[in-house]
Order: sequence, then structure tokens, then C-alpha cells
Amino acid sequence: MQNRILLGMLAAAWCAAAAAAPHAAQHWSYQGNESPAHWGGLSEAYALCRSGKNQSPVDLAKALHSSVDTVAFGYLPQRYEVENNGHTVEAKPQGREQTLAIGGKQFVLKQFHFHTPSEHTFKGRHFPMEAHFVHQTADGELAVVAVMFEEGRANPALAPLLADKLKPGQSADLAQALDIMPLFPANRAHFRLNGSLTTPPCSEGVYWVVMETPVSAAKAQIAAMHDIIGYANNRPLQPLNARVVVEEAE
Repeated sequence: MQNRILLGMLAAAWCAAAAAAPHAAQHWSYQGNESPAHWGGLSEAYALCRSGKNQSPVDLAKALHSSVDTVAFGYLPQRYEVENNGHTVEAKPQGREQTLAIGGKQFVLKQFHFHTPSEHTFKGRHFPMEAHFVHQTADGELAVVAVMFEEGRANPALAPLLADKLKPGQSADLAQALDIMPLFPANRAHFRLNGSLTTPPCSEGVYWVVMETPVSAAKAQIAAMHDIIGYANNRPLQPLNARVVVEEAE
């Protein structure tokens, strides 16, 4: 009950366009005078990047154990459009809806994208890459599932995403349906907390599910993703402030 109330209080009613393309807005960057330290001053619309109290990403070190809400994935093989939007590699599903259920509420997958290195940290530890799966309900509530990557075996779901070395502004449709489940760990234990988008406008009221177990990707795959993006695209850690981190076992 407490978590459902918290979700209802903190969920932001943002339009579908914002969830589908959280990176699309007035120009900003990860470098120079338009880097994260300056986002809050680039536009009035980005004020929360500087003044927000529930910003993401954060370091995940302590958690209150809970088993109240459950998270259920409903992803099936699907065709995707892959784009280098100048900030990240982003994949948008084409066709039938891909869904995520949190506490019985249905969220629809709008897109997923990557950060190198990771944005969230576990007890101060960065991972070489992090994926964000951005979802939205019909009334505009946002949920993001974050997955960490570590060097190891090649990940079959990454191969088609990296096949075309897309330059900024370029996009391509995958030739075949993609099963994205290899991008998720078999162990579904996760942290849950409220937060924000990690890019301008840094909108708050985002429901975060951060998987505890990383998945593997080949060193060459992580390097290829970084080469396409062209620079580090991780926002610095933000203060946790008064937020409570809930940990849910598998």
C-alpha cells in the first residue's frame, strides 16, 4: 500500500512524446558549456536539472527490503528502429506493444537506449555500460528499467543494434525481429525508487526499477557502443536526499 501511494504521488503526467523521445529538446550536451553542470541554466524548461530534489542517477548502497510490488516483463520478439540521436543509441519498437507490469499497473515500452559508462552506481562502483528501458502508462506515468552491463560473453541482443555504425542523425530499421530478453538478467532482484529523467528536462516523478544483477556484453561490444556515441554520456550522480530505496528479491 505504501509503495502504491508513493507511486501515485510521484508519478508525472507527461505526454507520450516526452516518453518516446526524452532526449529531444533544446540543445544540450555532455561536454563544455552545455554539459550536465550547466543544464539547469540552459533553459527555464530545464530548471529541475539544477533545483530538483529527486534527481537521477544515484548511488545505490542501502535499501529497505520489501516484497510489496512485483515487476512482470512482457517483451516479445519485435522489430525496432535504431537511431543515433546525437546523445545515445536508441531503439524504438515498431508494431505491437511491449509491456511492463509494476504492481498490477501496465506500462508500455516506448524506447530503450544506452549510457557508457553507467549512470547509476552500486556502492560507488560504475559499470562500463547501462541500458534504460523507458515505459509509459496511458495517462502519462513514466517508469524506467535500468540494467547494468559488465564485460564477459557477447550479448546476442546487442549484435544487431551495433551492426550499423550509425552517425548522429542516422537511423535504420532492423532487418529481423529482435528478442531483447538477453538484455535482462535471469535474476530479477531489483532496487525501486522515485527519480527523474537523467537528461533535460530532468522531469521528476519517474518510477525507477534498477536491476541488481548485471548482464554480460563482450568488451568489443561495449567499445563499439562507446565509439558510436563518441563520448561519455553519463550524468553525474545526484543526491539521494530524503528518498527511500526499496529492494525487492526475485
